[in-house]
Amino acid sequence: MAAVTPFTDEQARALVNMRMAYDAWLDAERALRGLPYDLRRKTVGGRAYLYEISGREGTGRSLGRWDETKAIQMAAYREQKQGFKQRSVGARARLDEVSRLARALRLPMLSSEAGSILRETDSRGMLGSDLLVIGTSCMAAYAQEAAGFIADAPDETEDFDLAWVAEQTSSDALLWNALKAVDSTFTVNTERDFQARNAKAYEVELLVAPSRVHTLGRKDRPRPVPLPEQEWLLQGTFVDQVVPCRDGSPARIVAPDPRWFALHKLWLAKKPARNPLKRPKDRKQGMALLNAVAEAMPQFPLDAAFAAAIPPELAEQWRDWHVQRPAAPSPRW
Repeated sequence: MAAVTPFTDEQARALVNMRMAYDAWLDAERALRGLPYDLRRKTVGGRAYLYEISGREGTGRSLGRWDETKAIQMAAYREQKQGFKQRSVGARARLDEVSRLARALRLPMLSSEAGSILRETDSRGMLGSDLLVIGTSCMAAYAQEAAGFIADAPDETEDFDLAWVAEQTSSDALLWNALKAVDSTFTVNTERDFQARNAKAYEVELLVAPSRVHTLGRKDRPRPVPLPEQEWLLQGTFVDQVVPCRDGSPARIVAPDPRWFALHKLWLAKKPARNPLKRPKDRKQGMALLNAVAEAMPQFPLDAAFAAAIPPELAEQWRDWHVQRPAAPSPRW
């Protein structure tokens, strides 16, 4: 049995179009976020000033006395902001169209809740630099990397796992602000403070490698417990794909190198403290993904160089897969 069933030409075309439309929308959204919330003329003590407004509450800072230069500055700002808004609206209309098509073509999908979080963090410039998607949600991205459906890979679960991977220290509550912007009902689970939960009981868990824990802002939440095994997911080359969500919207996933993710899953399947109900899924996922890498992801070689980089903790998992490694597929001609 093949490890990967290739996408049809129509499915592949829909994914290419969705990625182009998403990139156009993201560029416009980030450009808008790069502008001040507003510029306004204010009169203070009988004199006019140009103020930069920081939020809906109307607070801001003076940019100086009002004069002809300030009037030109405000007019240029308004014109620029309007242009970015028009670009965003136009890109979103196209994005909605191609994303609905991708969903209708039954391509691998992500939950709608996860999609909302990913779009918010991506527009804030956090995805891939501060945050990495981990857990079963990655499988939709790996399917695209393989250009087909991965056989025997379990579907996503009703929670969402992220890893904090920033290399630079943050002083802000970056993730918490993003979560609250998506859904104001998110609160930290008092019994598991590495987990946030909204009013619909949708859970978001944050994990971190010991080498990156110091970069998380002191006031940021959730608060992950450093796990040495998370270091493995920082290795190799990250996967970057735009996937459809179940509500027809799109989301970008940046996920670990599939080779390291699969070995990590196989390791979890034998971890004594692991929930026994999750172990079979972990093993199936790990095996299915390594088979898919071997068959359809030559960009991630499973060669001697990779094998030499595997730490002793994962050697048993590598051997378990390697003894049943499927034969290389014959050329299709």
